[in-house]
Amino acid sequence: MFPSFSKNLGPINIDIIKQHIECKTINIADNEIFKDFVGIENINSKSLTFLHNNEPSEMQRSDTTIICTEKKYQQLNNINQKALIVNNTQEAVAIVSNLFYRNLTKEEILKLPNPNFGNNCNVNEQSRIENGTIIGNNVRIGFNAFIGHNCIIGDDSKIEENVVITNTVIGENVKIGRNSSIGQTGFGFFLKKNSNIEIYHNGNVVIQSNVRIGSGCTIDRGSFDNTIIGKNTYLDNLCHIAHNVHIGENSTFAAMTGIAGSAKIGNNVLAGGQVGIAGHIIIGNNVQIAAKSGVFNNLKDNEQVMGNPAINKYKFIKTYKKNYGK
Repeated sequence: MFPSFSKNLGPINIDIIKQHIECKTINIADNEIFKDFVGIENINSKSLTFLHNNEPSEMQRSDTTIICTEKKYQQLNNINQKALIVNNTQEAVAIVSNLFYRNLTKEEILKLPNPNFGNNCNVNEQSRIENGTIIGNNVRIGFNAFIGHNCIIGDDSKIEENVVITNTVIGENVKIGRNSSIGQTGFGFFLKKNSNIEIYHNGNVVIQSNVRIGSGCTIDRGSFDNTIIGKNTYLDNLCHIAHNVHIGENSTFAAMTGIAGSAKIGNNVLAGGQVGIAGHIIIGNNVQIAAKSGVFNNLKDNEQVMGNPAINKYKFIKTYKKNYGK
């Protein structure tokens, strides 16, 4: 059970939602009420969710209401499916996310329990720890760090100078290098002339045990999912992990690697410096990615790739030698 970092404004009646987005309702009662707005992985009978046109259409749960376009609804092939039909799913998602969630106010944070510190902690007096936070045993927090409300930091972890952590749960024996920022809102919004609409990010960051985060790294919290860094994974300095990314265990990413939103990366993955990984792709286990490669497509287990766009390592070398010689 994760702590709550934001305020859920539900339940919300369908009439309120219809006042904010232009939509057509299908199989929805006039008094329908939704308790939350979630990603497709977390649906339940009282939730509202969404499907973009480019997402898989396996969902066949008639008791859950989805936001989607007419085209996507037809692909579901389920005449009992509850739906809000909109012209643009991303615009509707951005608007509705802000109907359901907001940040806690300063007054609400002050009402949370005082921070709870374990035994033998060393917290610099210039650092700020907000209410509701739980700090384990033998934790060191350096100069000018900020730990936001309700965060959890596991035993034997080390948070270096000028680190900012919000909306995050951290396991045991984790080290976060100086000037890193963990748990800020991700880069998700609906692009609208002169007035973009930001998507409220209600997800968290989960950093599992024995992880190392270098200096100057940024890890965004999820929008409707969590951003997850698996056990014993190491990030070099100046890496960026976008919202909803899942990284498996025992993986290593060299400096200036960037991973775009909702990418799923397996175990034992090695990536060289300045690698770029596109969003919404899947990278298998035991994959090796050479430095400065651009990965735009799914990779199967045990692949070795290089280049931009990244292709099989040996094919790339063969082509390079053919065109440029030894």
